[in-house]
Amino acid sequence: MEHLFTTNIKTILNHKFGEHANDIFNNSHLIQYINLKTRSANKGSKARSSFANLYAIYVILEDYIAKNFESTNTYSEYEGAEFSKLFTRQRELPFGSKLQNHALNNRMNAEFQKYFPNDEIIPILRNHETNRYWINENLLKVRVGIETYNLAAVILEIIDEYIKTKQDAFQRFVDVCEELQAIENSKPQEVIDFINSLLAPNVDARLFEIVSYSILKYYYQDQTIFWGFDIDKLTKENLKLYKTGRTNANDGGIDFVMRPLGRFFQVTETLDFKKYFLDIDKIQKFPISFVIKSDESVDVISSKIEENAHKIYLVKAIIDKYMNCIEEIINIPILKQRFADTIKMGYLNNVLNEVITQSKVEFNYSEITSIREPE
Repeated sequence: MEHLFTTNIKTILNHKFGEHANDIFNNSHLIQYINLKTRSANKGSKARSSFANLYAIYVILEDYIAKNFESTNTYSEYEGAEFSKLFTRQRELPFGSKLQNHALNNRMNAEFQKYFPNDEIIPILRNHETNRYWINENLLKVRVGIETYNLAAVILEIIDEYIKTKQDAFQRFVDVCEELQAIENSKPQEVIDFINSLLAPNVDARLFEIVSYSILKYYYQDQTIFWGFDIDKLTKENLKLYKTGRTNANDGGIDFVMRPLGRFFQVTETLDFKKYFLDIDKIQKFPISFVIKSDESVDVISSKIEENAHKIYLVKAIIDKYMNCIEEIINIPILKQRFADTIKMGYLNNVLNEVITQSKVEFNYSEITSIREPE
């Protein structure tokens, strides 16, 4: 598979390996995997970035190179890289401050095997008892003719280039947002069109969650309820939506929480019923609303979830119990309608400002500097 960033990869390989570059590209499953994972490089900030699995490779290779294993044959005797150091390092990288440990532990290996089912080599090796990690050196060494090339340094260079490309894309996204801030009062339709463009099935999951939150926060803001412990002393309070953490965080399946009603919201892009039921189980079958990155109707989405559940669970009572925990399904058309409602309420500028604020927090805007220390 070739895409726009493939040219960058081949340019780096050509610079390093000259006439052998194409053979190395074709013979290395690890390079091909990275090629697949960097499809979004030239698609702008809206495209999924796939940093987690790339950074799992990156930090282990940094350790490999730092200890000079490229020029020795002693890696098999190495005690392995410490998990804590790898985990800390991946969070120091651009866009990586809230990454979880899933890619290091299993996710990267599982995806690699999905792409290359006939390759028996597992990329990341782990000792569960000592919590030490290695890159599988068999994937780093590629033989072309009579020469064997070690790809560790060139893989780091490729990932560095991908990070830089994504940084540039996000900078352009921030620039567009800030330009819209300057004209939000004189040309509101441009702001409306821009935000609506972020409500699409192909938008990066993190941006979709940010925009969903920004819209729903102001959609609910003017709605009020009366509550209290004494009928004669009721409190009038506006609904407030809170973002509970970073996107894609391992937070028990709660992305937004509403006060004072105590409603839970989870943002997702899958229609796999197992994901929905898992989120429901995480919060002890407490009712939860799902914000779904889909253009399909609520009825179709609900039917698909239930139909798929019937293929696994044969007991209707179990399925009904889970389905009754889905308090509300909010799809893309509903989000667009609620965005239109917030505009009527005069919150267009607030929504744009919230998107900018949350994006800078989510993508570690203040931390976007160098990738590696100068050598």
